[in-house]
Amino acid sequence: MTYNDTFNDQRKRVFIKHKICRFCADSSLKIDYKDSKNLAAFTTERGKIIPRRISGNCAKHQRILALAIKRARNIALLPFTTAKVKTKEYREP
Repeated sequence: MTYNDTFNDQRKRVFIKHKICRFCADSSLKIDYKDSKNLAAFTTERGKIIPRRISGNCAKHQRILALAIKRARNIALLPFTTAKVKTKEYREP
């Protein structure tokens, strides 16, 4: 028995549950840039778009979703970012 055979026998099998695109699974769900509540679920609290590998969307719906989020940002339905900007106070010498 070689090293590779014993290594393969000792390796544990891990099954990964694949995420299913919710838009493919339920055809009644539509991606619309005017629906800011549903689009906000695909953005982080900082305003970034959640990537496909985390959200579970298919490539087709991720592209449509990203376009809808960008449109909603341009007409101020969604924020570009929620980060607070620190301002420096001016002190006289």
